[in-house]
Formats: sequence, C-alpha cells, structure tokens
Amino acid sequence: MVSPDAVSTPRAPSRTAATPLATLASAAGRDGGEGAAVVPVLAGLAAAFPPAVDQSTLWTDFFAQHYRDVRGAGRIFAHAGVQRRHAAVNPLVEDISPAGTGDRMRRYLTEALPLGRSAVTAALADAGLSVHDPGLLAVVSCTGYVTPGVDIRLAADLGLRDDVQRLLIGHMGCYAALPGLATVADFVTVHRRPAVLLCVELTSLHLQPATRDLSQVVAHALFSDAAVAAVLRPAEATQPVPGLAVVDVAAVTDVTTSDQMTWDVTDHGFRMGLSARVPDTLAGQLPGTVATLLRRHGLSVADVAHWAVHPGGPRILDVVQERLGLSDAALEPSRATLREHGNCSSGTVLAVLQELPVRLGERTVALAFGPGLTLYAVLLRAV
Repeated sequence: MVSPDAVSTPRAPSRTAATPLATLASAAGRDGGEGAAVVPVLAGLAAAFPPAVDQSTLWTDFFAQHYRDVRGAGRIFAHAGVQRRHAAVNPLVEDISPAGTGDRMRRYLTEALPLGRSAVTAALADAGLSVHDPGLLAVVSCTGYVTPGVDIRLAADLGLRDDVQRLLIGHMGCYAALPGLATVADFVTVHRRPAVLLCVELTSLHLQPATRDLSQVVAHALFSDAAVAAVLRPAEATQPVPGLAVVDVAAVTDVTTSDQMTWDVTDHGFRMGLSARVPDTLAGQLPGTVATLLRRHGLSVADVAHWAVHPGGPRILDVVQERLGLSDAALEPSRATLREHGNCSSGTVLAVLQELPVRLGERTVALAFGPGLTLYAVLLRAV
C-alpha cells in the first residue's frame, strides 16, 4: 500500500464583486420546495495523489522493454503531453501485468481507501464542514469494484453519520465526474444538505500484458491515479456560501460511435479500447452542445472566463481549443494538469478546476468526454 503523495486544495475565488444569490438561483431554475430558492455551491475541493513517477523514466526503465516490438511506441510516450504522473502500483517496482482481475480488485480496495480518505477529509475542511454534515456520499470509479464498496467502508472510516445516503457511479469513464456533480447538486437542492462527491481512480492497476495494439500504448502513456473530492453545500440569498455555484448541465451521447472508446473487463484487469476517430467525433459534438448550454442563460463563449477541460490527451485539447476558438491561456490549466498529473480518468476535470484563478461573478464551463461517445458540460459561477 502506498501513502498519498500530496493533498491539494483550490484557490478561493477573489472577492472583487457581488453577485446576488437570488439571481443565480433564478438562472439555475432550482427551488428546494420550501419557498426560498436553493443554489448548490461547490464549496470544497481537494485531490490526493500516489507518489509521482517521471514519464521519461517510465519509458526507459519499463515500457521501452514492454513495447519493444511496437514501432512508434517511444514517440507516443514522448508526445503524450505528460511529464510526470502518479501510480499506486508503480511498474518500476512491481509489474502487475500478469495478475488476474481478482488480485487487482483486492489491491484496489487497499489503495483506494487511504487516497479517498485524504481527499474527502481535505475537501470537507476546505468547505468548512465536519464529517457529521454530509447527507450523501457519492463515489465515482471505473477502475475497481468491491462489496461492501469503497462508499460503505469510507463512510465508516471517516465517521460519517450512519444515516448518510450513498451512491456508487461505476464504469462511466473519464466524464463521470460531471454527471456525478449534477446528481449531487440535485441532492443538495432537494434535501438542503451538504453532499460529497469522490472520484477515485487507480488506472495503474490495469497495466496490460505486452501487445502490439497501439491503443494500449496510448492508454499506458497517458493514464494516472488520483482521488479528487468535491463538497457541495446549499446556499440561499440569506445564507450565502462561497464557491462555484452549479448553474446548469448539458450532455450529448452519439451511440453510433460507441465502438470508438471501450473499457472492457478481462481476465487481466480492464482493457482500454481507443479509436483515432475520437477527436473528430468530439469536434462534431462540441460547438452545438456548448452553445445550447450557454444560450439557455443568454450567454456565449465570450462570456465564459474559465474553461476546465478534461485533458484526455493533447489532440483532444487541440480540438476543443480550435472548435470553440479559445486562447492558449484558456487551455493552459488543462494542459498543466495533464503535464503534471497525467490523465486521472474521472477526477481529472475536478483537478483542473483547482487550477483556475476564479474571481467573484466569473463563469466557468467544465467539459469532459468518455465512452458513448459522450460529452458533458457544466456551467458554474463563482459566488
């Protein structure tokens, strides 16, 4: 078992202007059913990472031999946009590729619990809450399954109330944090209680046996491990809560492209399937989905101050930048997250949110992509 290498919490929004919460509640169209409109506010964020590993060292000391028969593998690693990433199971120390899925799932529990505990504890502190406050713990993961699950064990480990509601969102892939955020926001609005969303992904558990499949090379050049927790609190006009208000959510899935990204359960862990067509498919989904989300609030791309884009890889980020007409600066937080942490699957978009220097009243759009092919977009506003 490894200990979390680092726990990070986000910058607080700069308090330079005032935005009435009643206005935001009206824009979000949310009412808790008791008269006063409720705004779900992302009030705490924190990430916990296993120890970092240098990308070039991973290549020279392990993957160069692992993929010795794959022409171009070294170039894929060198151009993945990753300088370092995190591994609960470091292949420089332990080659897990021959292991069966059962062994990997048992290891998942061992590694996921301390990471999840660190992230949730720090996120609750960032939100100014105690372990007795949340009414819901939602856990997102596509990299491991056990029963009783991480949600049950972590709730007990943290000392959450025994009546806390729990939800497991499994196997959705890299975009899962955003439907998770939407679901948690709905809980906060309806029940007027705080809630915790935890994304815990251990992609290092799924190192595959050597193959000539280039999609496996791409996956092993990009993916990383992390636990990222978000805490949402209910806010009203008379009871403001600082953070990022969840204003609206949009999603689109093109089921005709479902074969372009897969995550198959095999006898040797989970195996990624990736098509080179994915960026082009997302390029077709992006403009309309984002425009629809913003149009509902009388906004355009120019009205968005910050973009938290899931860094699925350099080409994905290039497509988003080109299709939405964004500046280099707008994509730098996403590129920096990929560079410093790798693609941590579902939690990555939340890690990008931590890097944004938001100011009061500014709008942010979070974007994430995954199997389906599916695109999710969330509109946030600093309050």
